[in-house]
Amino acid sequence: MSRTVSFQPLLFGGDINVYSVARAFHDAYGVKSVAFGKFHTFPCAFSSIIDYRTCPDNEDPAVFLSNVEKVALEFSHKTVIVLGCGDSYVQLCAHLKDQFPRNVVAPYIDGALLDRLINKEHFYELCDQHGIDHPATFIYDGSMGHDFTLPFGPPYVAKPADSVAYWEHEFEGVKKVFICQTWEELLHALDLVYASGYPDHMVIQEFIPGDDTYMRVMTNYSDRSGQVKLMCLGHVLLEEHSPHGIGNHAVIITEYDEALSLKIKQLLEELHYTGFSNFDIKYDSRDGKYKLFEINCRQGRSNYYVTGAGYNIAKLLVEDRIEHRELPFVITKNHALWRMVPKKVAFKFIPKAYHPQMKALIRAGASTHSLEYHRDYTPARIWRVWKTHIGNMVRFDRHNKVPEN
Repeated sequence: MSRTVSFQPLLFGGDINVYSVARAFHDAYGVKSVAFGKFHTFPCAFSSIIDYRTCPDNEDPAVFLSNVEKVALEFSHKTVIVLGCGDSYVQLCAHLKDQFPRNVVAPYIDGALLDRLINKEHFYELCDQHGIDHPATFIYDGSMGHDFTLPFGPPYVAKPADSVAYWEHEFEGVKKVFICQTWEELLHALDLVYASGYPDHMVIQEFIPGDDTYMRVMTNYSDRSGQVKLMCLGHVLLEEHSPHGIGNHAVIITEYDEALSLKIKQLLEELHYTGFSNFDIKYDSRDGKYKLFEINCRQGRSNYYVTGAGYNIAKLLVEDRIEHRELPFVITKNHALWRMVPKKVAFKFIPKAYHPQMKALIRAGASTHSLEYHRDYTPARIWRVWKTHIGNMVRFDRHNKVPEN
């Protein structure tokens, strides 16, 4: 049962990111979030902890602003906390926040800085300026055609510099990231992308060797004055490998790395960054360095790994932006297991070396699944959770390889 609070969460999106944030708010405060998604789909539809409203034109700036204004009026006696749970919504928040009603809080940097950060080309320039390691990178312009050379060999990784513009030009064979084993495969991928009408650069990078377990994710919260207050490093044990979902985290164990954390803290504070940030990172065994792939100027899709580790992300927001508390600086140290797939999938596709730690965390009750929330079990939801579990079993069997050890 909801208790009286002085704020109202307003979330934009309809995926697991939105559900995870809404769950954090409900778990900490018993509050029901309002969320706007483009389609009436699970996991947000059919939830008892979300007032889910569909709006196909959600990403139109005028419609987006109108939706914020309507909810601000509806909850005029409360402070409305607006959170974008996808890059397009974050951009809208950053660029339109000065037009939001007075009872709305949007914890984002200004639009110009955000545009610079989410463009991968500019992000790597910032990394170079601040001494942050990243994979060897080549910026490709469509006008180059096939007339270019690379300072590194295959496999090649190709991805859009501007993800928002990229997904506005979907095409047959579209992938979140192209991993190309040959030069010819790379050229074919680039031809597909530019034939779709995509207008910006492509980022071509060397492939850093190593399976999913070489990946890391760092989630941070910077307060209203630009000081980093929470840093939570996740060791990724399993990712999706389907074309649309490649790179999405499926299983994470939290871990501690002070040196890496402090390096990222310095970058964020020198940028005067505020709000949530999320970095994709890979460990390079060739030189022993952690290399950054990108920054998400928001909580990531897998953000519940932070809440599940004991650091509720909704509480950070409320204590900073609503209660105006001075938060302590914390680099999380405790270990917890988070997953988006059934245990059967996790143990089948994760190397056996990690199984003892996973089993110990499960036995200790330090394990969470974003969708499995005992306070949100309605009949309409229960079968959809099981349907998702079965879908994950099928998808991982189709796209992921069983490790040899």
